[in-house]
Amino acid sequence: MGVIASRSSSRGREGREGRKGAALSDAKGRQTRGALNGRSPLADIQERLTEVRPGKHRVVTCYLKLEPRDRSRGKYLIKVKNRVKSVLQALPRLGLARETADAVARDLNRVQEFLRNPGNLPHTQGLAIFACEGIGLFETVPLPVVHRSRLSVDASPLVRELASVEEEFGRLLTVVLDRSRARFFEVTAYETHELAGLRSETTRGKRFHADHDGSSGWGEHTYNNRIRQEKQRHYEAIARELFGMDRRHPAHGIVLAGADAGAVEPFLHSYLTERLIGTARLNPKEATPASVHSATLAVREGYERASERAMVHEMLEGIGTGWGINGLAPTLKALARGQVRSLLVNSDADQPGFRCGDSSRLALTERECRGEGDPVPVLNIVDDAIEEALRQGVDVNVVYEPEARDAIEGLSALLRFR
Repeated sequence: MGVIASRSSSRGREGREGRKGAALSDAKGRQTRGALNGRSPLADIQERLTEVRPGKHRVVTCYLKLEPRDRSRGKYLIKVKNRVKSVLQALPRLGLARETADAVARDLNRVQEFLRNPGNLPHTQGLAIFACEGIGLFETVPLPVVHRSRLSVDASPLVRELASVEEEFGRLLTVVLDRSRARFFEVTAYETHELAGLRSETTRGKRFHADHDGSSGWGEHTYNNRIRQEKQRHYEAIARELFGMDRRHPAHGIVLAGADAGAVEPFLHSYLTERLIGTARLNPKEATPASVHSATLAVREGYERASERAMVHEMLEGIGTGWGINGLAPTLKALARGQVRSLLVNSDADQPGFRCGDSSRLALTERECRGEGDPVPVLNIVDDAIEEALRQGVDVNVVYEPEARDAIEGLSALLRFR
């Protein structure tokens, strides 16, 4: 899975479209060079965006979830339209000069028009867009996952989520197996590589066929017992191979795939069992790196949802002991103090707020910034809290499961110290 970036200036639609093919080709070249140099696929893009200096202009940053449920019936586009409408209505709060605000409005329209064409969407489950008409910036970056769809207007591109994607995803090992073979895959945020596999000797045939003259002495019990032993040796070999791979290069998680994938779990070393994140149904004869990547992402998504429910439960339990907090105001204060270990975000939460001019602390009201500089309006304090948490290296979890999500009052957190 590759990273594709496209850049265009504001000199007219025809000029942008004419340069699109060259930009895509250039981006693929950057990706190839990065891979050859051992760099992250995002390294060059992130480095370039970090060096952007918009001056008096403002940069529109859009992170968009593109999971199957978001693509269904164009739901993602409805969300984008609603967010663009909200940002346009809130722009006066930022106190921008008329020409700057008008340029932001045009950038928002460019983002919306780009997303209106399904052909512009990547095959990945996330997308980041950075736009600034004043400096000729329009960059699109496919991502394997994003925390949540968000749309921001700021003095610089918000790139911290780009930096966190690979680290949070980590390296997964997926094994696709049947009763005689096992194929091993290394899955990262952007790519899936097949590793050396293994084959085991098996008795031919799927069903016992009686020998009517009884001369062979090959009874049904003996036959079935041999099949069980072969399977056991096969599963043991898979477990040993996984253990060896992990010892050479530790994985963040293990995925077992196949009709009998769950049968391997009892043979795994306890060290690996702790990192088993789920199972999937794949046929080793038909599996491709793309299908393995997709299945692994789906398993990881389910595992993340279960982890979020557990963390919400831990947060609610921790409120009584002082290790958990719930609500926008207390969570923002804890984030400012560096107390937050894991930030939990209600996926539906939206709230305007302020950033204190001198301390850079996020606050719900202007009054909270007394003595900390002039309050600077922010369009959505929840999105800014995510960005601040990423800056601090905090574990960010946007909760989508309805029951767990509704227990979060905008923002909540598990604390590293009280």
